[in-house]
Amino acid sequence: MSNRFAAKVTLQVALLVTGLILVSAVFLFSVIKTNMINDTIRHETDLADTIIKATRYAMLKDDRITLDNIISNVGEQKYVEHVRIFNKKGLIMFSSRHDEINRLVDKKDAGCIACHNGPAPDTQMGRMEQARRYINDRGKHVLAITAPIYNEPDCSSAACHFHLPGQKLVGTLDIGFSEESLQQALSSMSRMLTIFCVIVLALSVGGVTGLLRHNVITPIKELTDYIKCAELGTSGKEPQYKDEVGEAAQAVRRVAGRLNDALAALEAVKGKQAESEKLPNDKTRKLDGSSSG
Repeated sequence: MSNRFAAKVTLQVALLVTGLILVSAVFLFSVIKTNMINDTIRHETDLADTIIKATRYAMLKDDRITLDNIISNVGEQKYVEHVRIFNKKGLIMFSSRHDEINRLVDKKDAGCIACHNGPAPDTQMGRMEQARRYINDRGKHVLAITAPIYNEPDCSSAACHFHLPGQKLVGTLDIGFSEESLQQALSSMSRMLTIFCVIVLALSVGGVTGLLRHNVITPIKELTDYIKCAELGTSGKEPQYKDEVGEAAQAVRRVAGRLNDALAALEAVKGKQAESEKLPNDKTRKLDGSSSG
């Protein structure tokens, strides 16, 4: 049997196994990445809620110094890119970057466009909707949480505050975290998944190729060699398999036997015809000889 069949089957199986493993790896990595991002968002949303609760007392007492210290201390933490609190009009009241205090936030920024994408700002946001991913002005990937600060009864009734009871929001906390640790974790996961896929691919292709060679390619090669021997009229080793290959070999043996019997019978008929044609000629020669004498 030509090696083209073995190469074709092995190549097709290798491509099929490779495709399945690659598709599975991409799907698995996508699921893991989504879960990791969602877990990070939930963790950072909880942290934003904690900051709001930590600053609540200072807000009620209008203690701007304490509030500014809290925001500055949070902004000094590792992986925290920015922390700011701005009022309903978008004026930044407190920020870890003091140069942007008393500046208006651009409503088209990544942290604002989700709430201000319509004629009226959205005051109700789910936990996952509070998260924004973008690249800041320093070229860093940021996962920002925009958490609304709602107007509570003790806030609107405080002597130092002027928020009306009907006002839903008194401000917004915007905190951005660097995605460096998340990207490192995803990169590490990608490398490990790639190594795992290479190992699985090598073992799968090697194992499947070995099984194909043992169970398909070798039996078909033996059957092909046996058929060639039967075609040439020589004796060959009949494949001994209890499957379709064995049945095909037995069928070839029976057909070859019947063909040999048919050829032998045909040769016998030809021999008899030759003898019958030769016999009258001999008689004619004998008669000619007797008449001449």
